[in-house]
Amino acid sequence: MGRFVNPDNSAFQVALNSEIYVDKTGLLAYTNKVLETKQALICNSRPRRFGKSMAADMLTGYYSKGADSAKMFSGYEIGGTQDFQEHLNKYDVIHLDIQWCMMAAGSPEATLAYITKNVIAELNLLYANLSLANEKTIYGALSVIHAATKQKFIIIIDEWDVFIRDEAMNTSIQDEYINFLRGLFKGAEPEKYLALAYLTGILPIKKIKTQSALNNFDEFTMLSPGPLAPYFGFTEAEVQNLCTQYEVNFAEVKRWYDGYLLEDEHIYNPKAVVSVMLRKKFQSYWSQTGTYETIVPLINMDFDGLKAAILEMLSGENVSIRTKLYQNDVVTFKNKNDVMTLLVHLGYLAYIQDEQLAYIPNEEIRTEFLDAVEENDWDEFFDFRKLSTGVLEATLNMDADAVAAALEAVHREYASVIKYNDENSLSSVLAIAYLSSLKYYFKPIRELPTGRGFADFVFLPKQKYMADYPALVVELKWNKDAHTAIEQIKEKQYPASIVQYNGNVLLVGISYDKKTKRHECVIEKC
Repeated sequence: MGRFVNPDNSAFQVALNSEIYVDKTGLLAYTNKVLETKQALICNSRPRRFGKSMAADMLTGYYSKGADSAKMFSGYEIGGTQDFQEHLNKYDVIHLDIQWCMMAAGSPEATLAYITKNVIAELNLLYANLSLANEKTIYGALSVIHAATKQKFIIIIDEWDVFIRDEAMNTSIQDEYINFLRGLFKGAEPEKYLALAYLTGILPIKKIKTQSALNNFDEFTMLSPGPLAPYFGFTEAEVQNLCTQYEVNFAEVKRWYDGYLLEDEHIYNPKAVVSVMLRKKFQSYWSQTGTYETIVPLINMDFDGLKAAILEMLSGENVSIRTKLYQNDVVTFKNKNDVMTLLVHLGYLAYIQDEQLAYIPNEEIRTEFLDAVEENDWDEFFDFRKLSTGVLEATLNMDADAVAAALEAVHREYASVIKYNDENSLSSVLAIAYLSSLKYYFKPIRELPTGRGFADFVFLPKQKYMADYPALVVELKWNKDAHTAIEQIKEKQYPASIVQYNGNVLLVGISYDKKTKRHECVIEKC
């Protein structure tokens, strides 16, 4: 066994030794299925802290000839599959962590030479009867080995995109790296010597113009996870099991850390979930320094509509996004869509694939956005927050006229791009107007089923504010008066299911008259 060729399984053993390990060996059933097929080249990109390196270590521990992993895997999901033994520790595996190799090499420019030198040296030891001394490339050495032995290889690359992210302006090293990858994975020879390739990182494969630089790879991303969706993080069922085991309130975990809807799976950030299980404290577990350095340069870009979109998403709204033209790097931005698409890949936004909508996924990420915006002194945000605070205070004071006047101001000053055509546009302005509520309330729930109907908005106070802040049930009416909205709330018994608030509920009816262009508000205590 070597450092890069046929490593042992010790890295994955560290994950298994941890107090909390959630079985993700089902991913191996998928890779077993695609071994030595046209689908055997996989790029699986996902955000930091979503288990990328653990998956790479798991694949290495399972396939590498340098490990003896029967006992390690037999008790997990993969151990019950029919082909478990067939592929277990049967392949020569090359495992590269590009981030680590760059540090070991001493510089980005020296990294590929460092990798090539060390991998060929280990291959030379493994296949001492072959003449590899004159081979200058890894792919050349693999071709020679396969021609002589028919041996096929599995190549696993962790942090594959580090040059694209950390050396964003160094086009020469990026070009050299892309050519390095093409040599390994593209063409007739790689098809002969590759059984499987698995690349993992934050970004999908870099595009050259509109095409992927490695267009023979199947890509599984935060935009389109496909059948790998359950392995992007913790599923809801897995989180529910942990909550039961560690006696943590699942509803609170869901509010704080749910929100990534990948295919039909609700996916949770593994690091956040493990942290809240062990610490029993609901807070953001993102790195504050990393968040600030990542978000601020992006949201400050001078693209039309970007800041307005951020404010809308902070308020709980979904925003339309076009993702196809993003170049999968951190420098080529043409408009707000490119910026938001990168934020999806980074995990700071979530994405509804069928509707092409972006949104802030949960309370943890909303906290990070709010901190970034506040620390960066957005003038627009401070002025707006002052007005939004007035909306909330007027609502809590049951000052309906002040709420109506504030809604007029929000539409006039901050949401003028939203055309009032129907009730949906009115709801967008309302969500923005109540942005300041997010300090005390969770993200507003849209169309919460309550009683015999659906409330347009329900604001539920966070647990520590429940004694002081009422729940808000808001009904909107288009070209009807606000009293009609209140009567609808009563008729449909909207507050009936909010029993945990012991009657501490305010009913808020809001209307807009298209002819007079005036808002009206009525507030009653339930």
